[in-house]
Amino acid sequence: MQPAETNAISSPGINEEELREDIITVLRTIYDPEISVNILDLGLIYVLDIDPDGNVEIEMTLTAPACPVAGTFPGVVESCVKQVPGVKDAHVELVWEPPWSIDSMSEEVKLELGLL
Repeated sequence: MQPAETNAISSPGINEEELREDIITVLRTIYDPEISVNILDLGLIYVLDIDPDGNVEIEMTLTAPACPVAGTFPGVVESCVKQVPGVKDAHVELVWEPPWSIDSMSEEVKLELGLL
């Protein structure tokens, strides 16, 4: 599975490709508090959808259901994404299927952490 599936839809008002790239840039600045790796390369973002009006829907997971930030971290991600110019609104849903695994990490992160 790729770190995030995207489904950006064209709209005359927004450049969906630029908006998607800006959101991805922001997601790469948000780090898992326990592993010190950004949430995108860690594989925590499963879905990134952008509608024609600039509304963003994200499905994300955490490394474990018992993660101490489970109650607050999705709100942090949502708040950061809402700050991206062109984003009208954002909603982050925490999902547990499929469960996160080391296989979800990018190859670069696996190398950095000595897992390859």
